[in-house]
Amino acid sequence: MNLDYLWTGFAVALTWQNLFIGLVGCFLGTIIGALPAIGPINGIALLLPIAYTMGLPPESTMILLAAIYSGSEYGGRISSILLNVPGDAGAVMTALDGNPLARQGRAGEALMISGLSSFVGGIIGVLGLTFFAPMLAGLAIGFGPAEYFVLMVFAFATLGSMVGSQPVKTLIGCVLGLMLATVGLDPTSGAYRFTFGSPELDDGIDFVVLVIGLFSISEAMLMLESHMSGNAVIGKVGRTFARMSDIVLSIGATLRGSVIGFIVGVLPGTGASVASAVSYTLEKRVSDTEGTFGKGDMRGLASPEAANNSCAAGAFVPMLTLGVPGSGTTAVMLGALMLYNVQPGPQLFAERPEIVGGLIASLYIGNVLLLLLNIPFVGVFSRLLMLPNWILVPGILVLSVVGVYSTHASVGSIILMLGVGFLGWLLRKLGFDMAPIILGFVLGQVMEVNLRNALAISGGDLGILFQSNISLVLWGLALLVAVGPWLLYSSRRAARLGASA
Repeated sequence: MNLDYLWTGFAVALTWQNLFIGLVGCFLGTIIGALPAIGPINGIALLLPIAYTMGLPPESTMILLAAIYSGSEYGGRISSILLNVPGDAGAVMTALDGNPLARQGRAGEALMISGLSSFVGGIIGVLGLTFFAPMLAGLAIGFGPAEYFVLMVFAFATLGSMVGSQPVKTLIGCVLGLMLATVGLDPTSGAYRFTFGSPELDDGIDFVVLVIGLFSISEAMLMLESHMSGNAVIGKVGRTFARMSDIVLSIGATLRGSVIGFIVGVLPGTGASVASAVSYTLEKRVSDTEGTFGKGDMRGLASPEAANNSCAAGAFVPMLTLGVPGSGTTAVMLGALMLYNVQPGPQLFAERPEIVGGLIASLYIGNVLLLLLNIPFVGVFSRLLMLPNWILVPGILVLSVVGVYSTHASVGSIILMLGVGFLGWLLRKLGFDMAPIILGFVLGQVMEVNLRNALAISGGDLGILFQSNISLVLWGLALLVAVGPWLLYSSRRAARLGASA
């Protein structure tokens, strides 16, 4: 395998100027990721014009944007774990076990485990980008609407692992998420659905508005409630370094999440939210033998964090090899290359090795810099928990309102966010989990669009869903995941009955 472009890239990335640019990008990305609703797309979109007008060469601009992208994936975990306020879409699943750990006085340990998992996921993702980009780009080409639909069926099959002791509430939450995903403009017919005459709903319920409402606003209301009753939400910070037993326990989850995240990242149009959701649900099905996921399990924290960062690297595969952005963030970065009259594609590796090689080399260096930036500040981050509620609650509300308004510039979006937050508060008071709602919303949107596109291509023939080898493999995996645990349980129960007889 010819890796000359990578050695050229390291020579570019290790110059003092580009090292400094990468360090600044990592720092800014961490802050952007920790702030609710901003996320890597908005951060890159804001900083791209500045980098371009400064006259930076294209390789330096791409290094800066890649560092911001990677840094935001690291930073999103901070507010998710400490405040139950996801910094970006990919950090939603991190809050499911990260925040319960913080409530148990293990915020420092959770931050360190998530930082280590992010590092491993990022490195594995870049290794995949380095060695498997051409092959995986061919795999991505093989995914049409039918294959994407079956992939979502597989993802929903894994949702059965989240049913737990409250299957009815889990199913209600999933259906509620699916219903919310149908609001707005029909992507096929162009008709408006369930908007009730409100122009604010014409484009549907934005994911950022939904997540900030369900998590940030409802969390602020719960904190206010606990403050009024005189109960502290979190009483102590605890250790700032993780136990070796927890690190060892998280190794398998981290590696599995890294592989899943990278594969999902390669598929255009998926993104970190889908990667973390699929990774978390699969890990729960594999590892949650004691029912500890969602209550503060390090494996439930490590898996989505590794998937987020691995997915970020995987999203560069179709962008660099095919000129097709793998995520919204890489779409903005693709636009950045166009500003410099650089056309991504198969010839980019040979024609402009300083750009593609510098970008990939900077991802290696950036993950190391992010680990060195984040681990020493675990104690500082965790001290945020010691702030009183009369500071935390207004801070969460201000960040939520500013984040949503900066994204949509609409008062209606803020009102919708508050309404969703009140609904989330009621559901949490009734014992509902927010994860099935988010999963139903994220996966439902992709599922509906691709099913209708596939049927449009086939003229309504359902056979298109079973034609390709990729579809058949995914159907088989979905059946295995859905039925396998039940068959295993039945066989074990029959064996126990036979032994007792």
